[in-house]
Amino acid sequence: MKLIDMNRLENEQILPGLRARFVNAEHVSFAQWTMEAGAFFPLHDHAHEQILSVVSGKVEMTVAGEKVILDEGCALVLAPGEPHAMKALTDSFMVGVYHPRRDGFAK
Repeated sequence: MKLIDMNRLENEQILPGLRARFVNAEHVSFAQWTMEAGAFFPLHDHAHEQILSVVSGKVEMTVAGEKVILDEGCALVLAPGEPHAMKALTDSFMVGVYHPRRDGFAK
């Protein structure tokens, strides 16, 4: 067992208006994302399956060219290699899980 106080981890600036905290286990990674209204995460893809869940706020995801709005309580499952971008419509807090582990998110 490994207990991690997420509040003690560095809240890394990823892009303007976008901060994150990351934890890696042996096979998965977990992230807490905080986005200010209007912040944008550009189109990208990765080799990881991802689940993104909006805890509070509202974000617009563009996935493979299709726009979808995620409100509080919504979760989105992304397949490996699926191109996606994200824009915060309001101040938002999200959690994400990645498999396999994303070594760039090493904490």
